Amino acid sequence: MTEARFDVRLTEGAEQDLEAIYARMIENRSTEETDTLLDKFLDTIGTLERFPWRGSIPKELDALGIAEYRQILLIPYRLIYRVIGATVFIMVIADGRRDMQALLEFRLLSK
Repeated sequence: MTEARFDVRLTEGAEQDLEAIYARMIENRSTEETDTLLDKFLDTIGTLERFPWRGSIPKELDALGIAEYRQILLIPYRLIYRVIGATVFIMVIADGRRDMQALLEFRLLSK
């Protein structure tokens, strides 16, 4: 029996997040370290094809009673995503040391 696979997509905002993280890293770290981090992001995102419900509900959203978003931690980064049907949408990739409450409200709830 074949396991269902989900389509995983990065939103424009998540793509911009990843590009910004990469640009900051490449300025301050070696190319090898930066590429290793990028590979970790891509591997983690790839796991969502088979296990989209594995992440926890972000505490900032859970406190507001919002349960349709999930997160995976890649410390210090957080990947925030939403499953709609058979598609996983990566919404935010951010350093968890930021003001996540404000970021999530702006990026996810102000639309």
